[in-house]
Amino acid sequence: MLGDAIEYGALEIRVEDKSPPDSSLRLDLVYKPSIYTISVRLPSDRVFEDLKPRLFDVDLDGSLEILTVESQKDTGAQLAIYNARGQKIAATPHIGTRNRWLAPIGAADLDGDGHVEIAYIDRPHLAKTLRIWRYKDGALTEIAAIPGLTNHRIGEDFISGGLRQCDDRPELIVANADWSRIIGIFYKNGWQTTDLGPLRKRADLTTALTC
Repeated sequence: MLGDAIEYGALEIRVEDKSPPDSSLRLDLVYKPSIYTISVRLPSDRVFEDLKPRLFDVDLDGSLEILTVESQKDTGAQLAIYNARGQKIAATPHIGTRNRWLAPIGAADLDGDGHVEIAYIDRPHLAKTLRIWRYKDGALTEIAAIPGLTNHRIGEDFISGGLRQCDDRPELIVANADWSRIIGIFYKNGWQTTDLGPLRKRADLTTALTC
């Protein structure tokens, strides 16, 4: 229904060899001269329900973290963050119902507070709600929920829209609930939504990502 029949049970991370990962973790290591590969294997009741992992410096320490969608068979999807050592360092709560998914948009300091916020659409075919979470002190806190927005249609093997940076201001680009309008969301004395024009074809959302 979501767009493909493939789900993944492992996440492979290739890292420049600075220090070996924690040997107490359940990780498979394959060492190469200057690179090691970490394979994080999920329990049998979980999958990575995503097209690909996303790399962001979530804690602003100069190293990239991995953002992905992780789903459990009874409680549905959650947004999960892994560090380069294969440790799951933070996650949102699961949606709470099986076969319920979320579609990531992007990550940036969206409100200028010095911390990274992560945005996704919660159940893009049902709830159609934008949720924004702030990563701070090793934890995720939900700071905004805006209904009536989406970024994925049933049967598509991609997520539409994304994040653009115009005039030093990050802006989320998504569709309205019935896929008739392009919507931008940004922070200026509070969260603002703006109608950027009609959505006639898929390429319109891609075009909207340019300034």
